[in-house]
Amino acid sequence: MARETEFLALDDRAVRAVTGPNSRHVALIEDAFKVLVEAPGGGVSINGGARDRANAKQVIQTLADRAAKGATVTEADVRAALGEVRGGGRSTGDLMALPIGKRGAIVPKTNAQARYLETLARCELSFGVGPAGTGKTFLAAAYGANLLRRGQVDRLVITRPAVEAGEKLGFLPGDLNEKVDPYLAPIWEALNDILGAEDVQRRRDKGEIEAAPIAFMRGRTLSHAFVIVDEAQNTSRLQMKMVLTRLGEGARMVVTGDPSQVDLLNPRDSGLAHALRILRDVKGVGVLEFEATDVVRHAMVERIVRAYDADAAGKRLPADLEDTGPA
Repeated sequence: MARETEFLALDDRAVRAVTGPNSRHVALIEDAFKVLVEAPGGGVSINGGARDRANAKQVIQTLADRAAKGATVTEADVRAALGEVRGGGRSTGDLMALPIGKRGAIVPKTNAQARYLETLARCELSFGVGPAGTGKTFLAAAYGANLLRRGQVDRLVITRPAVEAGEKLGFLPGDLNEKVDPYLAPIWEALNDILGAEDVQRRRDKGEIEAAPIAFMRGRTLSHAFVIVDEAQNTSRLQMKMVLTRLGEGARMVVTGDPSQVDLLNPRDSGLAHALRILRDVKGVGVLEFEATDVVRHAMVERIVRAYDADAAGKRLPADLEDTGPA
């Protein structure tokens, strides 16, 4: 197949995003599509076969669109864009962005993340389920923080079951916040990254951001709030029904969890699986299910998740995950 060169005009910011530190981003694109990408000035040139050039151009345009929206482009973004193009997906460049990130706007990295943000915007009750590293908790926190900063809700309420390796809250030292915070570390890390630690603490002190175990939700009505129910696979059916029925006027809720990581003594009692089964078709409910290919945390995490999925299904390790190199 004849190799030709195509030039794509980009501004300096987009070129830096596409090139990456030490040309790492370009190297990933070149390796994925067997093309040569250079930055002679004013944009990038792509040399290769027609189909490979088209695929590389789509990835480059996606990265350039992210940079144009003020988002920081990382290696994870490049890998996600490569995965979307390989899977025949559409670019996420023209979809929803949350302009609140401390380090730039938050833009979906994959089509699944884009559909997730659309679900959060459309539905009063959303479910984001799937493996670790897909961004379901981070994006829920980002979306809630965006509503809070824009005054569309009065507070952000975060809750999760206190089920971790058999430990119970009563054995932890300190007041309620000090007991709960270790369980909510991923949420606090996300909010600190989105809003900044000082703003998060200020809003916590004012009661605009609240965290509590699910047991403390009983009897409450959560009005004009955005509620995140995290690690929901570890709720019982009764806990799930209780927390879902806390929704009050002007409130929205997102439930996140990984059905494959249930820590309950009886995994069949998981309230998440039960809720998904009976609420999926209810008006106002949206469900977004992430897959292993949506993992954006690290390439190794996707391989780990896929290996576990293959084992659970009784299948052999996929050929592309096997180590065929020398021992």
